Amino acid sequence: MTNSIADTSQRKAVRVAGFMFLFSLMVPFFNWTFVLSKLIVAENVMATANNIVANQLLFRIGMTIELIMSAGLIVLALALYIILKPVNKNLALLALLWKLVEATIAAAIVLVSFIALQFLNGDAYVTVFTPEQLQVPVGFLLNEHTALYSIPMVFLGLDMMVFSYLFFKSKYIPRILASFGILSFALIFIHALMYILAPEYATMPINQVIFWAPSGLFEIIIGLWLLFKGINVQQGDDYIEEAT
Repeated sequence: MTNSIADTSQRKAVRVAGFMFLFSLMVPFFNWTFVLSKLIVAENVMATANNIVANQLLFRIGMTIELIMSAGLIVLALALYIILKPVNKNLALLALLWKLVEATIAAAIVLVSFIALQFLNGDAYVTVFTPEQLQVPVGFLLNEHTALYSIPMVFLGLDMMVFSYLFFKSKYIPRILASFGILSFALIFIHALMYILAPEYATMPINQVIFWAPSGLFEIIIGLWLLFKGINVQQGDDYIEEAT
């Protein structure tokens, strides 16, 4: 009975994880395409700020989407933890905690943007700062959006490398796919550190493609795999029996 309940919870978590992989990839893509790209003017903070002032609803929609994404990261983390804790509970818990840190930092970035917007709209602050002085921090935050997100991306690389490693060990999914996941998120981790240590190289378009494209492809493949193929529970059970 216990094994049956565990299998049922795992299979439900597999479907949730599959959907959330696709969700966590597609929603930021659409947010960038239809929201952020309409506001950001590269290397021109004031132009970006003016776009935000003129399109505040659009900016607020973007912040709301990013908050939803932070919540979605937690859902994905819990689903992966349920799937993979039979393989190695300690490592699965470590990856879960790193995912929670990632989601928390992402939400904090939205909070800072929201506070800056409140300053921009606060009549009381106009007596202390000029409108231009109030607009600069809002424009700066959005123009540096990718750089700011390099911090949670460090934890994304770490948590998904561990989750992918557990998929590799368990054989729940093909090992070649799990190996691709480890490699993909190792590249994300490296690129996030590059943004901190050597931003002039991280922002090069070719590097952004090299370091980000594999993870996007992996998320599409594993999302569809988990949704339509599920996991090989028998292979996982065999590994767990051997390990114990």
